[in-house]
Amino acid sequence: PLQCIMIPVSDEAQRTHIEAVKSLIINEVNVKEINFVDGTAGILVKKVKCDFKKLGPKFGKQMKAVAAAVGELPQEAIAELEKNGRYTLSLTDGEAVIEAADVEIISEDIPGWLVANEGKLTVALEVTVTEELRREGIARELVNRIQNIRKSSGFEITDKIRIRLSKNQETDDAVNEYNSYICNQVLGVSLELVDEVKDGTELNFDDFSLFVSVIKE
Repeated sequence: PLQCIMIPVSDEAQRTHIEAVKSLIINEVNVKEINFVDGTAGILVKKVKCDFKKLGPKFGKQMKAVAAAVGELPQEAIAELEKNGRYTLSLTDGEAVIEAADVEIISEDIPGWLVANEGKLTVALEVTVTEELRREGIARELVNRIQNIRKSSGFEITDKIRIRLSKNQETDDAVNEYNSYICNQVLGVSLELVDEVKDGTELNFDDFSLFVSVIKE
């Protein structure tokens, strides 16, 4: 799992709509929490890029000045453009109104986060995996693998099992910390770490392998 999704919201209505599907997002994306931030909070830095095919015919000779002004828009102005769908630029030779449909609003990546835009919605996913999250992820993956072994072995849903897992420095801490959790999820009577598992099932991970024995109680 990852720790957090950060979503800037422009108004209470947008927040309410996202809140309605918050639990679904958390489960589907496999994150622990969603944080809402004010769209003008300055946490995410946005930029506006002109669509010259649309703006060129509209502004003609003013296009160069419009592009320069758009490129220098402050965050507050960008937030207003997103909210109202238009923004009035003050140029040396008068005013120019740009429409949100005529520009592209993008968010810059920030260290430790991946930022994506879709229409008026921006989301930032925290991609830093802490040691705590790593251990939790290993525990969840072990639950998934053991459940698959239960199914392939033809065990009944109510059958209790004993689990023996080979020791590995990559996973021992996670197994010890989440021993009860793993057992509860797979109906395990016990989960034991041992030096060697004979006649076990090999579990391949990215950089290492484990052997596990699952025996019906």
